[in-house]
Amino acid sequence: MNHSYKSSSNGVKSTTKSISSSSSFSSSSSGFKSKPSSGLRRNSTGSGGNSAGGPHKDTPGVSGRVRVAVRLRPRNSEELTTDADFADCVELQPELKRLKLRRNNWDSDTFEFDEVLTEFASQKRVYEVVAKPVVESVLDGYNGTVMAYGQTGTGKTYTLGRLGDEDTSARGIMVRAMEDIFAEISPETDSISVSYLQLYMETIQDLLDPTNDNLSISEDPKSGDITLPGASLIEVRDQPSFVELLRLGEAHRFAANTKLNTESSRSHAILMVHVKRSVKESISGENGNSKSHTGRTMKPPIVRKGKLIVVDLAGSERIDKSGSEGHTLEEAKSINLSLSALGKCINALAENSPHVPVRDSKLTRLLRDSFGGSARTSLVITIGPSPRHRGETSSTIMFGQRAMKVENMLKIKEEFDYKSLARKLDVQVESLIAEHERQQKAYKDEVEKISLEAKKQISEAERSYTDSLEKERLKYQRDCMESIKKLETQLAVKKSKDESLHKTSNGELIEVKKKLHNETLLRKAAEEEVKNLQNQVLQWKRSEAAVNAEMSKLRKMLEDEVHQREKREEEISMLQNQLLQISFDADETRKQLEIGDHSVDMTGDMGSLISPVRQEKGNVAKLFEQVGLQKILSLLEADDPDVRIHAVKVIANLAAEANNQEKIVEAGGLTSLLSLLTTSEDENIHRVAAGAIANLAMNETNQELIMSQGGISLLAMTAENADDPQTLRMIAGAIANLCGNDKLQLMLRAEGGIKALLGMVRCRHPDVLAQVARGIANFAKCESRASTQGIKSGKSLLIEDGALPWIVKNANNEASTIRRHIELALCHMAQHEVNAKDMISGGALWELVRISRDCAREDIKILARRTLSSSPTFQVELKRLRLNSG
Repeated sequence: MNHSYKSSSNGVKSTTKSISSSSSFSSSSSGFKSKPSSGLRRNSTGSGGNSAGGPHKDTPGVSGRVRVAVRLRPRNSEELTTDADFADCVELQPELKRLKLRRNNWDSDTFEFDEVLTEFASQKRVYEVVAKPVVESVLDGYNGTVMAYGQTGTGKTYTLGRLGDEDTSARGIMVRAMEDIFAEISPETDSISVSYLQLYMETIQDLLDPTNDNLSISEDPKSGDITLPGASLIEVRDQPSFVELLRLGEAHRFAANTKLNTESSRSHAILMVHVKRSVKESISGENGNSKSHTGRTMKPPIVRKGKLIVVDLAGSERIDKSGSEGHTLEEAKSINLSLSALGKCINALAENSPHVPVRDSKLTRLLRDSFGGSARTSLVITIGPSPRHRGETSSTIMFGQRAMKVENMLKIKEEFDYKSLARKLDVQVESLIAEHERQQKAYKDEVEKISLEAKKQISEAERSYTDSLEKERLKYQRDCMESIKKLETQLAVKKSKDESLHKTSNGELIEVKKKLHNETLLRKAAEEEVKNLQNQVLQWKRSEAAVNAEMSKLRKMLEDEVHQREKREEEISMLQNQLLQISFDADETRKQLEIGDHSVDMTGDMGSLISPVRQEKGNVAKLFEQVGLQKILSLLEADDPDVRIHAVKVIANLAAEANNQEKIVEAGGLTSLLSLLTTSEDENIHRVAAGAIANLAMNETNQELIMSQGGISLLAMTAENADDPQTLRMIAGAIANLCGNDKLQLMLRAEGGIKALLGMVRCRHPDVLAQVARGIANFAKCESRASTQGIKSGKSLLIEDGALPWIVKNANNEASTIRRHIELALCHMAQHEVNAKDMISGGALWELVRISRDCAREDIKILARRTLSSSPTFQVELKRLRLNSG
């Protein structure tokens, strides 16, 4: 035994300096409905999805068969000598995509594959037909697997892992795949992380960190996703860094020298590449034009996560031909056992077996998503031309033939990047705060400017009045002085005349006194007018004081208004933060329920997974107690669509509790939810609102309120315009609950309830079809009860509305939930004798006979037998057809 196990500490150090590393392995959730843990996913026509409240975008699965290509290795030097006289055991027809395996010189078997690659096919050609479609799917957000299978020494490692240092044209699939990935991604928004592992002797080892030599496998009990806690997950930024990682991993891989291969791989190598890409989406207003930051509809960016797995399987070998012995023999046994387990799983999947033995080997557990799961898988089988190894070549060909029968359900993985949205909202909030402060400062400056101008005008008016008063006073004073001087002059003249004449006339003296009296009265009038002017100035001063007091009052009212506005803004911000926190907690809860906590033992206590759900309900209840139902309902009419949808989610969570339903209805919550179906164009709001209405419709009193407010018409209109399966499932569930009320049968049919249910079958999603079948079964049960009580005597409304063909078509549906409801509906409709002829002509009689014989549920089988035996019309038809109802 000669193992070429290499380890270089210098190589590890130089690599870790150029790339960033992560201490723990993380795998992206595929988003598929989980399968039972006993086996891989089998080929199926159905697909699952997340619940209605999930935050990531979920698309239906697409069927994709495993593609298989066969590659022929040219003869090596030993075969050119040993088998020189013998023809190749295989004959390739690449143009027909056929391969002939010779039994003898005159007989051969022919096989067809997706691609047939001759010994002259280049590495580029092999990559383009085998791996490139898978790489393109990974870049679009799907999981993908490329795997090589074949006898040891047939070129598997050459096909997948050749680095091409000496000859670039010899580069293998791993190197070429990463070249295409790096050419498509954006380093600013996208990221690539790599893990490189080997499965040696049923032990998973980390090729990038040899100290991790016994990694464990963890499985999510909900989704069935496989993770490897502790495995290195290293982010790479360029192609040289990735090539260095491959070179480091190959140095740590086990290899040995055997008779069939001088450097035979003794372990299965598994390269995992995680690609995370951001999807660009424009933000626009309702009319398609960009708006200001205050009117935008903020949508979180979408992130697509794809995972590429490249598997270089160790070669199968026969001990007598490889000459293995000792430890090499034990390695060969382990390799053959794991490859045998993989073959058994593929056989079970190809034959659609109910049990797939996925747990027989760690290899099959790691590849459970590649065969029968959600990954796009491409398999290349490598064979040699030597007739001495015809048995191994035949085994490899049959392995590829069985693998081509395996169907996978491909599904894209998209998630909302709420962190990026939060950063955008923070910037928007800061901008709004700055704008508000600027407007507030401008308002204060304007008030201060107006106040200064008013004071200036009052001061100028006061100064003008004072100047005018002073001028008037001086004028009257001068006039008085002049009058006095004039009188004194006249008096002096009189006195001089009197002295000269020695006698004064009494009449003249009286006249002088009268004039003097008049002048005195004029002076008093002037003084009185001066006092009036002073009183006016005093009144103007008082008016100024009143104006100042009024301005102070207005300023105080302005400050109170600003304070109230800030208080309302804080309250709205608090409500938004609480709603966003609840949405974030709901997203975290969903993620933990989907992928689980990597640090928790999956076989341990499930309390760690249940506690986030209880915490989320506690958060909703706490918000309900603190804020109040009326405020939460008022947010349903908010301008911000994010606030509105979070408020709807809170109402939906509250409506799930029976003790909250009466409070919601009394507060007008039902009316608000119904109005959202017409006022909102957001399908997310339609989905959550329909789910809340479905919860409220479980109560009989609420059912009558829904009908009285035109709920059926609104639900039918919403269903007609909806495309999302989860929205249709919620609407169908609400109508199905209403179908179970005996009093509402005629009204429900008149308002288009049955037509709406039948219209939603266009979706073909099994969850939607299950709700439609449940509604039809409830309606048929109510009709049967009314017929038994003598209330109804006419033909079934379901038959009149054309539901019978769909019921008969889906009576034997593969989904048990759909089939069970349809079987019950047929039994209830058959109990009314007036429906018998229509059911016979529509083919329902054959389904009733099948149900009475083959139904898995005993109670339904007994009901079908009793119905057939009690109907005279059915009995006559059965005798005519010579059938036994039992």
